[in-house]
Amino acid sequence: MPIPIENLKLDIKKLIMSTLSIDDINPDDVDDEKPLFGGDNALTLDSVDAIEIIMAIQRTYGIRIADQNLAREVVRSVNSIAQFITEHPADAKV
Repeated sequence: MPIPIENLKLDIKKLIMSTLSIDDINPDDVDDEKPLFGGDNALTLDSVDAIEIIMAIQRTYGIRIADQNLAREVVRSVNSIAQFITEHPADAKV
């Protein structure tokens, strides 16, 4: 049974925050639609953070993201990560 999308989004936020050892921001303060990179969201992330997030997504959800351009699009926002996870089954290589 698929995870409800709102639960998935919260799980993604918690995954990002635990992966990057961010403990001074509440997951509810992270806007699902705003870009995770560029300073307009509660999180201020950089390209090194993106690599760590992609690796955590791959480990956690069993999805291999081989294309760097696709990976860049996937980690654009919490919504884009959630959409990607729901559209690609575990063990998929994209």
